[in-house]
Amino acid sequence: MLGDAVGRPGRTVVRSELPALSKEKGIDVVILNGENSAGGVGITVKVMNELFAMGIDVITSGNHIWKNREIYAYLEREPRLLRPANYPPSAPGKGLGV
Repeated sequence: MLGDAVGRPGRTVVRSELPALSKEKGIDVVILNGENSAGGVGITVKVMNELFAMGIDVITSGNHIWKNREIYAYLEREPRLLRPANYPPSAPGKGLGV
């Protein structure tokens, strides 16, 4: 589980360190909090896809996930992108995954 990757600097660290760390530790699943990964607040579709391409398996979020409205549709159709679990069922997406 990786903490909050904030903006481009956070994504840069993940991109450079994750491959070796995963290999060294034998990591099977990588979970990242990505709610601030685009410009320091929110996440975009482009950044979401970039994170998945880096080897992130699941992206969790918090209240900043709502910053960029373009992501709402992806919360509904991308099971690896999770909204906060404590939001009402009417909120886009799912708060957990199996």
